[in-house]
Amino acid sequence: MKPINTLITILFISLLSSPSWSVTIGDLVERDGLYYEKFTDVPFTGKVTGSEQGAFKGGKKEGAWIEYYENGQLKGRGDFKNGKPEGAIVAYYKNGQLREKINVKNGKPEGAFVGYHKNGQLRLKGNAKNGEQNGASIRYYENGQLKEKRNYKSGKRDGVWVFYSENGQLREKGNYKNGKKEGAWYTYNIDGTVRQHATGTFKDGVKISD
Repeated sequence: MKPINTLITILFISLLSSPSWSVTIGDLVERDGLYYEKFTDVPFTGKVTGSEQGAFKGGKKEGAWIEYYENGQLKGRGDFKNGKPEGAIVAYYKNGQLREKINVKNGKPEGAFVGYHKNGQLRLKGNAKNGEQNGASIRYYENGQLKEKRNYKSGKRDGVWVFYSENGQLREKGNYKNGKKEGAWYTYNIDGTVRQHATGTFKDGVKISD
């Protein structure tokens, strides 16, 4: 029995000391923005495997990261710098279709972004600046029909906004200024005529007349 006990002891010590001992994201806990292995007080440095794969440095995500659905399909990929996303971040649906693509700078969205429906049809496109939507933003129904035309300025609604029904009929139209409705707003009937009791003129977000 002694040789067997000795062998078990050697194997046990080998497993504990082996650098290939796998760590998954589920083996870590997050505290104050840093990740730790359970029952330790030292920020984790090393690689993780499993549904989320990547590396940590001093408790923060660093470098390329990739994530999978439970069925093995790619869910998303991107890069991190000092714990914050940096560069192109791409997400996918379970069917493998591209879901979203956005660029990040210093942890905030920056530049053009796009989103798609599960069937591959464009869902939205727009631009961001310093983490806030800026300029034109267009949205589409799953059938490809234009849904909304929006405008933003430093994250606030600003400029003309137009809404359409799924059949292409103009539904509503008006203007925003500094995040609030401003000027004449119109709502339309199915036949394209103006809905009389759903129109109005706004000033600083307050309706001042019908």
